[in-house]
Amino acid sequence: MIVYVLRHGVAEEIGPDGDDASRRLTAAGRRKLRVAAAGMRRLGLHFDVILTSPLARAVETAAIVAEVIGDTPPPRELPALAQGTPPAETVRALRPFVRYRHLVIVGHEPGLSGVVALLLTGSTTGLRLVLKKGGLVAVEVHDIRQPAGAALRWMLTPRELRRMR
Repeated sequence: MIVYVLRHGVAEEIGPDGDDASRRLTAAGRRKLRVAAAGMRRLGLHFDVILTSPLARAVETAAIVAEVIGDTPPPRELPALAQGTPPAETVRALRPFVRYRHLVIVGHEPGLSGVVALLLTGSTTGLRLVLKKGGLVAVEVHDIRQPAGAALRWMLTPRELRRMR
């Protein structure tokens, strides 16, 4: 299976409810994300399932990607993608989705980097990477139950994705 790891787009500093969970994408964040998603479409990416953090900015990111890519099921919230969830817990929560060949998860840093590191090296500190807002990583996972052993297919910044449209 290929696990695509997508960080949410650029969001407001303070949400309408005054809390972190309600922070939405900015107008510029939505615009840039649409162009980045067009780059994903140009790459020929197709997602069998889109899983998102329940936080507003991630939900909105997942919805935009689903809309632009087209022909995808609606995004599904996965609480284990919420900010602050330990990467090992997030990876465990992905196990029921092993039947899908192309899975995208939408969430937050530093958790997503920890998930990628865990899949590739077996440790959340085994690899250091910076996943920018709107950035996308493709990881080929042979067995989600086994830490390490996955292969990094590629990592693209949001700017690289936008240039592909």
